[in-house]
Amino acid sequence: MSDTDRFDRHFAAMPLIAVLRGITPDEVEGIGRGLVAAGFRILEVTMNSPEPLEGIRRLAAAVGHEASVGAGTVLDPAEVVQVAAVGGRFIVSPNMNTDVIRATRAAGLSSAPGVATPSEGFTALAAGANLLKVFPAEQVGPAVLKAWHAVFPRDVRLVPVGSIMPDSMPAFVAAGAAGFGLGSALYKPGMTADAVQAMAASFVQAWRATRKR
Repeated sequence: MSDTDRFDRHFAAMPLIAVLRGITPDEVEGIGRGLVAAGFRILEVTMNSPEPLEGIRRLAAAVGHEASVGAGTVLDPAEVVQVAAVGGRFIVSPNMNTDVIRATRAAGLSSAPGVATPSEGFTALAAGANLLKVFPAEQVGPAVLKAWHAVFPRDVRLVPVGSIMPDSMPAFVAAGAAGFGLGSALYKPGMTADAVQAMAASFVQAWRATRKR
């Protein structure tokens, strides 16, 4: 199974992306296992974290058989190669950089660039993006996301990221969100693994509740 197929399988199982910004290598194993136990299957270490490549390497070794591990805040194509070398299997960016997207696909990884307009979204898809990170979600909002959903191909996954809370998820899902990226509401530096797991469980419960509506 390819890395992109594995990512798609994990996204289909639970389309919530844990954004671990500021996590240290010493924390990743415990927190990663707690997230997986809560039901998460996609875990992202941002490149502006302490020793991010070492964090990705340790996280992939700990939970890579159960989840897709990748990098976020990737701004340069050279970082894609570095992430792949330590076991990262997907690339997330806050912006839409076609060079990063193409480097990601050339490495066989899944690409999730950040977009804030339909024009950026269509350009990202043409470059090979696997899904679109709608960022910042609080700026776009459910009403705008609904309008986007009407013009993008039906199989395009729109994933809001930014200030998402369990109680804000239903409105975005109703507008066409395929999943969510969850940052500081899920994990902040210094949180214990138990606290992160408990918060993760609340997000999983909220997601599953939207599927019953």
